[in-house]
Amino acid sequence: MPELHKPVAPWWLPGAHLQTLWARLARSRRLITFEREVLTTSDDDDLMLDHAAGPAGSPRVLLLHGLEGSAHSLHTQGLAVLVARGGWRSTVLNFRSCARDPLDIKRRLQNRRPRLYHSGETGDLDLVVRTLAAREPEVPLYAIGFSLGGNVLLKWLGEAGSESFIRAAATISVPYDLAEAAHYLERPVGRIYAAHFLRRLKPKALDLIARFPKETPFLDPERIRLARTFGEFDQCVTAPLYGFRSADDYYRHSSALGYLPRIRIPTLCITAEDDPFFPAAAVAPARAAASEEVRFAVSTWGGHTGFVAGRWPWSPQYWAEDEAVAWLAQQAGAAGSRAAAEPRAP
Repeated sequence: MPELHKPVAPWWLPGAHLQTLWARLARSRRLITFEREVLTTSDDDDLMLDHAAGPAGSPRVLLLHGLEGSAHSLHTQGLAVLVARGGWRSTVLNFRSCARDPLDIKRRLQNRRPRLYHSGETGDLDLVVRTLAAREPEVPLYAIGFSLGGNVLLKWLGEAGSESFIRAAATISVPYDLAEAAHYLERPVGRIYAAHFLRRLKPKALDLIARFPKETPFLDPERIRLARTFGEFDQCVTAPLYGFRSADDYYRHSSALGYLPRIRIPTLCITAEDDPFFPAAAVAPARAAASEEVRFAVSTWGGHTGFVAGRWPWSPQYWAEDEAVAWLAQQAGAAGSRAAAEPRAP
């Protein structure tokens, strides 16, 4: 299998933090138009799917966004555009509490049940995959997840094994070991990133308490307000809300690391050694644990979901996204070649 093309880091965007922040500074959230579908879950909640149209019968790519993202996340939009350019269709799974109003993307929609989402919650993904596969059983289904969405995807692929319904997958900037990621983000610079996400997560948790007081007596508003790290937030919100004994118990059961050995479909994991969300040393254990179907593309640069290349700032290239979509197309071509080579019954 040929090596992936890894461009050199651009002179105009040096360092992991600029790579990480570039999307917020330069990319649009209005690159593609989606069609909204509301899927009802088994616990009678709303799950928002956003579909990008394409040729009837063409392959479909399921996209999973990162922490506090949505179909209007900058990287989700970029991936959807690339998929459309290839003549395929895409569907974005908006994790619960993350969907935005199509007419006002700054407004997030509330769910009807007292739950949010987390890095190891794969039930909703399983529902979506099975729904899409049942609707078009002959249509090839692929998936791309980045950051938290990538962890969810890898975990689900390990749980599903050879019965995943997905033919190939790719991930970008996955924190394979959630405990390592949480500890890494407790560094001074990491706390800046954590604070950004906690400013969104804490109001959601407090809103759950206000709307569902009988269902959330175990959530302490004061502890939530005082949380300053992911570890503290997961200890007082994520763990009790989803039945884990502690934050460490949540990390242990939800990290993709423990599920990589069980993955049975071609999967590409793109990661950067300078990712400010995850230590470079923690990539090696994930690589060693993964099954032979999982391939790692490790770059020395790229930040977290950045991977911005290109000769000039007015014509940036998003290397990881390009390679993720190209990988799926390559796997589709390989599958087609194998099918053509198989002898036909008389």
